Amino acid sequence: MGNHRSPLLLALVSVFFYSSVVLAAPVTYNVVSLGAKGDGKTDSTRAFLAAWTKACASVSPVTIYVPAGKFYLRQVVFNGPCRNKAIFIRIDATLVAPSDYRVLGNSGNWLVFRHVTGVTLSGGILDGQGTGLWACKASGKSCPTGATTLQFSNSNNIMVSGLTSLNSQMFHIVVNGCRNVKMQGVKVFANGNSPNTDGIHVQSSSGVTILNSKIQTGDDCISIGPGATNLWIENIACGPGHGISIGSLGKDLKEACVQNVTVKTTTFTGTQNGVRIKTWGRASNGFARNILFQHAFMVNVQNPIIIDQNYCPDNKGCPRQGSGVKISDVTYQDIHGSSATQVAVKFDCSSRNPCSKIKLENVKLTYQNQAAKSSCNHAAGAASGVVQPTSCL
Repeated sequence: MGNHRSPLLLALVSVFFYSSVVLAAPVTYNVVSLGAKGDGKTDSTRAFLAAWTKACASVSPVTIYVPAGKFYLRQVVFNGPCRNKAIFIRIDATLVAPSDYRVLGNSGNWLVFRHVTGVTLSGGILDGQGTGLWACKASGKSCPTGATTLQFSNSNNIMVSGLTSLNSQMFHIVVNGCRNVKMQGVKVFANGNSPNTDGIHVQSSSGVTILNSKIQTGDDCISIGPGATNLWIENIACGPGHGISIGSLGKDLKEACVQNVTVKTTTFTGTQNGVRIKTWGRASNGFARNILFQHAFMVNVQNPIIIDQNYCPDNKGCPRQGSGVKISDVTYQDIHGSSATQVAVKFDCSSRNPCSKIKLENVKLTYQNQAAKSSCNHAAGAASGVVQPTSCL
């Protein structure tokens, strides 16, 4: 027969190929076709939930599309588990939270994904409208706690890219109880005086990667809580804010550990801290170990390198106690720039559980173009390469 194919065979092949393509064609649900209005005023919560219900029930990949406009949403809970393991949410719009902070104030979250697998969220601006709540808190009046803008809870295989979060009431993005989460090209903006507006908070999660992101906020740019393991954080611009913090840890007597954390290629501009580990001064079985801070540039940072194991706000519940959290195997490699205070390196570790295996390699931090100082309490380790200020380990 040589290379000749029978017409029937070719016809069958083409039908099979065509039907496969048709079957594989992705389904898209546009929230506008389900009743959402991009006028910034009409409540579109039900339309978004309708799109989610359809996507969640599908057995093939689905895209939920939010076209340009402003969509007003109350709390939206995207619940799983779903039959679908490939839901793409593409946002070309701004999603707007209620301007009256009391609407979401005690709900904990604005947009939350629970028990989902294989969700990709790309683009979009999330406007948490937090300024009213910040003002309430600043006034000293009794105020609600506030809502996290976006939370992923007990979910796996999550991807977030090109997302912008503005003016969250509380934390901007929280990853809790998740595995295999990747965030890239995320932007966070809030006033430097906005309270408790951590940019990205990770806890009880493993395999979380945060890349190429810019965070300006009133609290930690990235905070790492108990139970966070195997984290990779790279190419982050932070400031204003409180830096990149592990902790606070050790608030509870029984607490999951933090380990295998890499934070590399970061810039801190005018922040309260650079790279920080913070634990409560009270009994705990927790530990933090195998942590690498590498290639960090500090611009006028108050505490460029700090371990604080004597955290005890308002001196309640922990006066004169040594922290139970054991900190070990922490490496600071190629950290340079300027400190806003004379003490640029501060290791204030636990009297009961001194820090061990702290390594400083090629650190150069100055204070007003002069040599800065370092301070050590209950800390042991080694320095190599050029280390300024002179190591006190």
